Amino acid sequence: QVQLVQSGGGLVQTGGSLRLSCAASGRTVSDYAVGWFRRAPGKDVEFVATVGWNNDDQYYAEPAQGRFTVSRDDAKNTVYLQMTNLKPEDTAVYYCAASRSQRYSSGSRWQYDYWGQGTQVTVSS
Repeated sequence: QVQLVQSGGGLVQTGGSLRLSCAASGRTVSDYAVGWFRRAPGKDVEFVATVGWNNDDQYYAEPAQGRFTVSRDDAKNTVYLQMTNLKPEDTAVYYCAASRSQRYSSGSRWQYDYWGQGTQVTVSS
């Protein structure tokens, strides 16, 4: 079983930056895809970014392109989401998710088996 513990997040002004962390325990996630998703108030879960077992294998949703960067630190069994130039529409609860079998990046939430507890990101205008 994999446990994902998220940290980071908080309140930031428009144009600011935040880094979210997703630390895994119980099993290495270095060989499998990890994704980031978010849920804004009143909306469904939305894909944000994903990284495959190879850190060069990354894929971003259009709203995140050019502003967000996902990265791995396999030594720490941790995945990060660096968010820059944040906008009020980025306000949401952000979740990391890890797959137990999918090695390549995937934007489909159904590919992921383990989910973090979620962390609130609020961007003020």
